[in-house]
Amino acid sequence: MQQCLDCVPLATLQRLVRYWRDAYDWRRYETLLNSWPSFRTTIFGVAIHFLHIRSRHERALPLLLTHGWPGSVLEFRHVVEPLTEPKTASGGGGAEEEEEAEVRKEVFHLVIPSLPGFGFSGKPEEAGWNPGRIARAWAVLMERLGYERWVAQGGDWGADVTAELGRLAPPGLIAIHMNSLFYDVKKEIKGEPSNEELKALKLQEEFDQDEAGYANIQMTRPQTLGYGLVDSPVGQAAWIYEKFHGWSHHDGNVESVFSKDEMLDTIMLYWLTNSAASSARIYWEKLDTNAIPITIPVGASWFPGDQTFAPRQWCERYYSNLIHWKEVEKGGHFAAWEQPGIFVREIQDCFRKVLK
Repeated sequence: MQQCLDCVPLATLQRLVRYWRDAYDWRRYETLLNSWPSFRTTIFGVAIHFLHIRSRHERALPLLLTHGWPGSVLEFRHVVEPLTEPKTASGGGGAEEEEEAEVRKEVFHLVIPSLPGFGFSGKPEEAGWNPGRIARAWAVLMERLGYERWVAQGGDWGADVTAELGRLAPPGLIAIHMNSLFYDVKKEIKGEPSNEELKALKLQEEFDQDEAGYANIQMTRPQTLGYGLVDSPVGQAAWIYEKFHGWSHHDGNVESVFSKDEMLDTIMLYWLTNSAASSARIYWEKLDTNAIPITIPVGASWFPGDQTFAPRQWCERYYSNLIHWKEVEKGGHFAAWEQPGIFVREIQDCFRKVLK
């Protein structure tokens, strides 16, 4: 039978499963996860798991990081150290104080929650956990942690949650940054499209034609899909591996971007927490269509291997205080995981502008 060119090849999946069965070390992942301070707190009736990793620099800026699907807190594994560890100060006197002031613009205390229904967070038992409600929960979380001045970042569903945080503008939130944020492209184009708008339209059409099937089924039948995925580790692996391969920026070999171990860490997190259906429900929840503009400072970064792009003028329609907009040189949907150096640079460049 002819192979489906856009599907996971049978031989590829077989190799991954053999490695999973014979060589993968779950204890290695446990050690990594346990190396980060990990907590749970109940907000609006749902247990929320989060990592709380403080910099040794006491005056670092708190940064809330939100993942998407099929992601987890593990998306940020490679940026924890560069975001929390300040450069070593040198010199003395006034020079040392000046350098410390610069360090404070580059270093963060990290709060990294698992979305409801994902990972070690609880599974909501009632409808209504859309990005707006999650944003309100995140605001409660930051208040409970005692942070009076903080920033937020997210990609994929994390970008939607972060945008809702921007609209909510809870006390203490001073700026947000997003990557992998989707727009209704045809709605945004007004008149003769520019080259940038044509680029966005092409990406949207390619996504709708070749990629959107998974979203449609998760949006309409998440529970039915879940029965199959939670009953089959191979099925769960294929469902997620396909996105790692298709949404990352590489030359045909996904292992040039992610190792087998890293991919299996995420697959195992979905499998062991039985979260195939509960994580898919975020698509089923009604996405907020809140038209309230975002007036706090906003940054946006666009990665060439992602499925989405928005010209600067579109962003300016919704974000009256757009302080950062950039197309970066490489990377895809899983920005922090794929290109940690670029991701960290974008975060620092964006939030530095509100710390002057």
